[in-house]
Amino acid sequence: MVNGEITSRSCRLIGVDGSQLGLFDVRDALRIANEQHLDLVEIAPDAQPPVCRVMDYSKFKYEQARKAKAARKKQVKIEVKEMKFRPKIDVGDFQTKKKHILRFLKSGARVKITVMYRGREMAHPEQGLVVLDKLADELKPYATVEEQPKMEGRNMHMLVAPIKGAFDKEKELAEADAEEKKEN
Repeated sequence: MVNGEITSRSCRLIGVDGSQLGLFDVRDALRIANEQHLDLVEIAPDAQPPVCRVMDYSKFKYEQARKAKAARKKQVKIEVKEMKFRPKIDVGDFQTKKKHILRFLKSGARVKITVMYRGREMAHPEQGLVVLDKLADELKPYATVEEQPKMEGRNMHMLVAPIKGAFDKEKELAEADAEEKKEN
């Protein structure tokens, strides 16, 4: 609440510099704020008596907006990619899909791995579990299993997340190879 919107009769007043000025009637506090060409802002309405501060309200709002924008900028949005498998996947297809998953993990995304069952394949859910276990084992140096495999309807899901720094070794090796080629 600002200036005339403040409904209480008295308040604890804080000055522009942050010093406590004491208990004041709200009308007197408004007069003090007006003399300094500033606003009276209620900063703790639940306190007894409420705490009000003399400040430039528009500047205060601007600073709050800037802080909120900076906080949003620092937020990291984690992507979740999905890769679908079948219980009877061929070795070549498995390796290709594994490469795609590694690429997703390298970019920092989490990967939801789904094994889709059709028809009579539902009678053997262990086949899909074998595929997911094999994949989790091969991805061990690069990813951790966040959600263990679980069956939902006709699909079995597993979620993997990248391990921080797991791909740094590959970068170093690639850079060393590039330098070696330059020298030759």
